[in-house]
Amino acid sequence: MATVAFTSSLRDEYQELFDSCHVRPERATEVNGLVKKVGQNRERYDGVGAPLGIPWYFVGVIHGMEASFDFTRHLHNGDPLTARTVQEPPNRPASGQPPFSWEESATDALRLKKLEKITDWDLPRTLYQLEAYNGFGYRLRHPEVLTPYLWSFSDHYTQGKYIADGTFSPTAVSKQCGAAVLLRRMAELAVIEFRPDGTPMTDVADHGGASNTLFDEFGPLVQFSTKKKSTEVENLQRLLNTFPGIFVKVDGVPGEKTSDAFKKVTGHFLVGDPRAEE
Repeated sequence: MATVAFTSSLRDEYQELFDSCHVRPERATEVNGLVKKVGQNRERYDGVGAPLGIPWYFVGVIHGMEASFDFTRHLHNGDPLTARTVQEPPNRPASGQPPFSWEESATDALRLKKLEKITDWDLPRTLYQLEAYNGFGYRLRHPEVLTPYLWSFSDHYTQGKYIADGTFSPTAVSKQCGAAVLLRRMAELAVIEFRPDGTPMTDVADHGGASNTLFDEFGPLVQFSTKKKSTEVENLQRLLNTFPGIFVKVDGVPGEKTSDAFKKVTGHFLVGDPRAEE
C-alpha cells in the first residue's frame, strides 16, 4: 500500500484544516451523538490503547469509523468477530481461534499498523495516523477531494468517494462522519484538549468543570477583543460549545465568533463588541 511521508508541510496542512474545520449545522445533532458514544466507551478503548501507548480517543474514533462502535466487529475493517477478517486486511488476527474478543482483535489491528511504535500523538500526527489507517488513496489519486475519512460532515468536504476498492465516484457523498470532525467536536465540547505546545490531548477533568459555570460569571471577566487571550475566555468558549448548533474554536480570544455565539445564547453581544451599539 502506498504511503506518504509525514513532512513539516503536511503537519501545517493538518493543523490549518483542523483549525478552520466547522461541523455542518445539519449534522450537528448526529455528530454530538457520536461524540457521546466515544466518551461512553472510554474505559474499554483505554484498556486496549494504554498498554500500547495509544490514546483512547484514537482507538475510539477508529472504532466508530471501521465498526460503527459495534463491539462484535473487528477493529481492522468491521467484519464479524465470529471469524477471521475477510475484507482487507484478510485473515486477521493471524493467531488464536475465533470467535475473538473485541480486545484481542483490536490489539491485533493496532499492532498490524505498528501504532504501538508511535510516540508523538500531537494533533497533526494523530490526523496523519488516522488518514494512514484508511489509506492515502484520496491524497495520491484524487487530491481535489479531502479524504472523507477525516473531513466528512464538515465544510471541508462536499462530495467524491471511493464506492468500492479502486472505484472512485466524483459525485458520491460519504454518509459517515469523518474522524477529524469527531475529534474537532470532542475538543469543542472539552471532552479532550489539544495543548498548544504539541503535547497529547487530555481529559476535560483537567479543566475544573467549566461547563458548570454560570454565564453571569463571565460578564465582568470577558470583554470583546480580537487580540487578548485568557483562560476565562477559553472556559466561556467551552461552555458555549455545549449548546446545540454552536461551534467555537477554544483559543482564548473573545472575537466576533465568540461574541456571536454568546449573543445566540444570552441575547446580547459581549461587552465591547462594536456591533452592540449598532
